[in-house]
Amino acid sequence: MWQYTLFQFLIAFIPIWAMQVWLAHPGRVRHSPAVTGIACGLSMILAMLVAEHSHGNNLFFDMRLVPFLVGVFYGGIPTASILTVLYMAVRLTQVDQGIPLIMLALFFFLFIPYLFYKIIHFQTADRRGKMRIMLQSAIICLLFLAVEVANYFWTNRESAWESVEILAVGLIFGGMFLVLTLVSVYFIDDAYNKVKLQIDYRRISDRYDYEVQRLQHFIDSSPLAVVLIDKEGNISHLNELALKLLSPLTREDILHKPYRVSLVGWQCDFVLEATAKVMNGENRLADLCTIRNRLYYTTVSSWGDAPNLPPEGALLIAHDMTEIQQLKDEVNKMERLSLVGQMAASITHEIRNPMAVIRGFVQLLNERSTSEQNSYFHIILQELDRANGIINDFLSLAQNRIVEKNVSDLHSLLEDLLPLLQADANMRGQQIELSLCEQLDPLELNVKEIKQLVLNLARNGMEAMDDKGVLRIETHNLPDRIELRVTDNGVGIPPEKLERLFEPFYTTKTNGTGLGLALCLSIMERHNGKIHVVSKIGEGTTFIVTFCKPDCQCW
Repeated sequence: MWQYTLFQFLIAFIPIWAMQVWLAHPGRVRHSPAVTGIACGLSMILAMLVAEHSHGNNLFFDMRLVPFLVGVFYGGIPTASILTVLYMAVRLTQVDQGIPLIMLALFFFLFIPYLFYKIIHFQTADRRGKMRIMLQSAIICLLFLAVEVANYFWTNRESAWESVEILAVGLIFGGMFLVLTLVSVYFIDDAYNKVKLQIDYRRISDRYDYEVQRLQHFIDSSPLAVVLIDKEGNISHLNELALKLLSPLTREDILHKPYRVSLVGWQCDFVLEATAKVMNGENRLADLCTIRNRLYYTTVSSWGDAPNLPPEGALLIAHDMTEIQQLKDEVNKMERLSLVGQMAASITHEIRNPMAVIRGFVQLLNERSTSEQNSYFHIILQELDRANGIINDFLSLAQNRIVEKNVSDLHSLLEDLLPLLQADANMRGQQIELSLCEQLDPLELNVKEIKQLVLNLARNGMEAMDDKGVLRIETHNLPDRIELRVTDNGVGIPPEKLERLFEPFYTTKTNGTGLGLALCLSIMERHNGKIHVVSKIGEGTTFIVTFCKPDCQCW
């Protein structure tokens, strides 16, 4: 009988082995209730068959209730219902009338509802709570088995020695029953916990991969040039904007290469010096840096896995500030123009009145003086007229000036100015070339101001050329705007002077006032247009005046 008891003990391990094997892969967890039911049902049938075979040896102990309890609690209500029907169907063929049948009825009508009630608590409990519920259920099962065994031996009137032997086997069986119940909970719950850990690990890993991809997308799509440098001084990552700034180098040429070799193409000493300092312990350095003829606000900082650990490398971020700087320069120009306009408005009458008196007395003295002194008075009158012209330019720079605009043809305006420009060019020994496009849309212009603009630009071009220079004036009709280009073949303007060319009082001429181009800029502002310069040393300069067409959005 000992071998049959041990054999049943091994049979009761079938659900444990089956769940250990089945739950080795997390993807199978959704089918685990069905597998639990199959394994427990097979274990129950085998245990009952072995017990029935050993019944002839006056031993009626079996482990059928261990897989039954495991299947009920781990299989859920559907599996528990199937196992209950299977258990009752087999047991009804094994029990006789009398006490065994009464105990089976009590088992079905009292213990089974108790188990179904405990299933809900079991599924939400921790491991210790599950062991407590299984232990309580196992003890109740042992009570039912004890009554059946007592009734069996009371009926068969065994000898005293056989009774002692049965009592010893019963105690050993009961202990094995309880131990096997707790072991089943431990190993099956451990398998579920491993699956849960694997699922949580996979979910966290997927979440991590998703966050890494999202961060990568953010870095690549941001308007910042980003370069990551590891602690060995090699570039570990860079986004697309940084790669464009390092062209013609490819990503393969840059990644895992020393930053001192790759970043030298930026031609910015600050980047290399700041990176070296950050790699040696500095926390953060920032400065403006010119890269590929554009202005960047460059920040170099340390980065690491944790705040309290040593830095793992350097993070370089470059923000393109070119447009912001240009806008700032435009605002500064407008502020200067506004200041000049306010000055002009406040002092014009104070200057013009005494100048008018002086000019009148100079003319009177000129009439009463001898002819030898007429040249002196003529020089005085010329200088007074020049001073008056400067005052007029001051007045033209006032931003709050209201100009009247009419629909006009730019070609007609240029043709009206052509004789005056040619006369001025002939006196200098130069030529004027007028190249007009075939058709030009009408514009809303203040004819007087546009003539003044063209004259200023043309005379600036003539003054920049020698006596054989050619001044070219041309127009272009573009889809959304009209361009007027005034081109000379003079000496050109140095790049450092181009940035300040439209500032009031800034001039490259010996006798210039620095108001002509500032006046041109002010005129274009009032016409909602733009003016910019393209120049090459030794080749000449082109002033490009842009008018936005009506009902078009140019900028």
